[in-house]
Amino acid sequence: MPLSPERLNSALASLVAGMTGLRHDGRFDEPNLDGTPGDYVSFDSWEWPQGVGLYGLVRLWAQTGDEQLLRTIEAWYDRRIAAGLPAMNVNTTAPLLALSELWRRRRQPRFEPVLRDWAEQLATTMPRTPEGGFQHDVSDRVNDGELWDDTLFMVALFLASFGQAAGERRFVEEAERQFLVHARYLGDPASGLWFHGWTFEGRHNFARALWARGNAWITVGILDLVEFAEITPSVKAHLLGMLETQVAALLEMQAKSGAWHTLLDDPTSYEEISATAGFGYGLMKAARLGIGPAQCEAAGLRALAAVVANIDREGMVANVSYGTRMGHDLQFYRDIPIHPTGYGQALAILCLTEGSLRLQAKVETA
Repeated sequence: MPLSPERLNSALASLVAGMTGLRHDGRFDEPNLDGTPGDYVSFDSWEWPQGVGLYGLVRLWAQTGDEQLLRTIEAWYDRRIAAGLPAMNVNTTAPLLALSELWRRRRQPRFEPVLRDWAEQLATTMPRTPEGGFQHDVSDRVNDGELWDDTLFMVALFLASFGQAAGERRFVEEAERQFLVHARYLGDPASGLWFHGWTFEGRHNFARALWARGNAWITVGILDLVEFAEITPSVKAHLLGMLETQVAALLEMQAKSGAWHTLLDDPTSYEEISATAGFGYGLMKAARLGIGPAQCEAAGLRALAAVVANIDREGMVANVSYGTRMGHDLQFYRDIPIHPTGYGQALAILCLTEGSLRLQAKVETA
């Protein structure tokens, strides 16, 4: 069946239902530092999978104006804030991005204190590596001296979003700093892609993994950063230059199916759909904004078709790799299990919302 705006809208509705219906099945319990069970699957916890999921929902609501979806999102935040928020780390910051983008548009007074307090804590107390990067501490592990590419999506985007919305330039500048520090240590000048992580203890990039979803966080992150914050022109030019170099490499590595492999340069590793959704979103958005080579749109539409082909009847996105820690060898990435997740649903939502814009534009100009 050919893709159409109507088909994408139907798929989007099923994705939302699938994400809000996610339940933890107990297969991947990861205890937090305080001994409590970690929940990286369901829609019920304040963690990074739920945070990414909510960002997808907020972006969809911003495009559609769906009042029922808005009520679902606001009710989620009201419940979780009333229950008490967890300790701050990289992963527990992730839900603040969607809340900031919601507050930017609606200015609900009850949410501003939470946003402002969290941004202030990040700027003043977040553990840092040498050169001022945010150390990638998570709920169940302190990662001394480590930079991960995930941090830019989970933390820096929130600071840029809230800083811009609140008129607090210092938060935007902190986000810029984080992108620059991470780019220095994670960007691979040979391939144009990004490594998963860096450690100052030994000064190396671990397995030197060109991990697909990590690169997708960068593709989405740079484009969304320059969309919703006023970035210093020289910083913007630098990041967009790195993005164009990354995109050129991605275009060469796209599989015939339209997807990308979980290790981008290893065609024996499995095709992974959350990264494919992130790349599809980024490539189509880059084409809309006039960024990158001319092939971006066609490659983005192929990725979109691959994502749609992996949405089942219950609205769940298949072939999504589970939360991925830092690997010390490449086999670690090949062995990450497949599991439905909130971030898989959300990245698919981002891809389909951007795809809907592109297809609608084609219909209108036909």
